[in-house]
Amino acid sequence: MSPDDGPQKSAHYVKSAEKTLAVLLAFNGENPQLSVTQVAEATNLTRAAARRFLLTLVDLGYLSAVGTQFALTPRVLDFGAGFLAGLDLPKVAQPHLNALALDLDESATLSILDADDIVYIARAAAPRLHAVTVNLGNRLPAWATSMGRMLIAELPETFQEQFLSRVQISPFTDHTVSSAVELGHELNRIRQQGWCLVSQELDDGLRGLAVPIRRGDNTLAALNVSLHTSHLRGLSVEDDLVPRLQHVAASIAEDFGGRSD
Repeated sequence: MSPDDGPQKSAHYVKSAEKTLAVLLAFNGENPQLSVTQVAEATNLTRAAARRFLLTLVDLGYLSAVGTQFALTPRVLDFGAGFLAGLDLPKVAQPHLNALALDLDESATLSILDADDIVYIARAAAPRLHAVTVNLGNRLPAWATSMGRMLIAELPETFQEQFLSRVQISPFTDHTVSSAVELGHELNRIRQQGWCLVSQELDDGLRGLAVPIRRGDNTLAALNVSLHTSHLRGLSVEDDLVPRLQHVAASIAEDFGGRSD
């Protein structure tokens, strides 16, 4: 359907806004990368017009260009951020985080990805940490955290490659990954297994375990527990803790938006 088709538009109607959205919506799971010609065909724009829209969106940071191919960048998630915030995911998740922290006696956290950082949006401190102040809105480099790696691993491969091409690795401890290549291998493993464990890379004696919170095909956030090595009480990460976190993540997603099956 052409952007010029359809009912009569109001006097305030901005045609360029419609065309911009049409260009962005041309990219989807089946067509993550498109050329100027393909975008022109999908939107019924001329090649010259499609090229101008594409290059403008590249300049604004919503598209990336590699050779003759264009692809969405994570910045397009900004469009949905306000909507998701209005649905109040942190409020829905908080009782689940409280119960998980009480069950494991470890802090539980919910984070989202914002550019190359994670942002804490909900948190429940371990019961033993009565004096700990919860700082929602805190940011940490995504590459160094279990939640960040989990969320990056959930992104399309093109976005991961872009992230790895610009990430700056700096050691926090002797256990920190040493290069973007090593981080890339770790992201592949995380994507395959569906959970992430970061062991003493951000702080000695502390491990972070994270799983994604998904609704349908969308990853909303990452759920994490901080695991102090002295408080594991013989629990197995893979056999005991991962299933617990996955169950909590599924419960949060269900309460937030209903069953996805």
